[in-house]
Amino acid sequence: MDVTDVAPTLLRLVVGATMIAHGVNHWLGGGRIAGTARWFGGLGLRNGVLQAWASVFTEIGAGVLLILGLGTPLACAAVIAVMLVAGLLAHRANGFFVFHEGYEYVLVLAVVALALAFVGPGRLSIDHAAGITVTGWAGGGIALGVAVVSTTGLLALFWRPRPEQTA
Repeated sequence: MDVTDVAPTLLRLVVGATMIAHGVNHWLGGGRIAGTARWFGGLGLRNGVLQAWASVFTEIGAGVLLILGLGTPLACAAVIAVMLVAGLLAHRANGFFVFHEGYEYVLVLAVVALALAFVGPGRLSIDHAAGITVTGWAGGGIALGVAVVSTTGLLALFWRPRPEQTA
């Protein structure tokens, strides 16, 4: 084992744990599902309860898959999609910096997930143990393609922006 195995493992563990924490917070934190649903509704997403549960399952699911190194391009796609939606709906209008509620943080998580899809999960993963090798352009392309298609679908079906959100 060398650094090329340690680096993707560290990325998977940290991003995976971060996604699980976000999912658990949307589920059990402060306002629980009802509060998360109201927040999503305030962002212009219809059926906030459905969106809240979808967020919980997507974030926790992607986090678990990343930690295990299983289905890595698809797990990365889920992270990228969640960050795209968050960036577009909750952070874009606030500029770049996170201390102004900007998109800095979600951009970093999305790019790290995309980079991980390109380099793969490393040898310390279920993907590697099972002989599943989808890295390079294929891994990155799958992750980005699935993320963009799913984000576009979610926004087309459920987002009804308030007038100030379209400016």
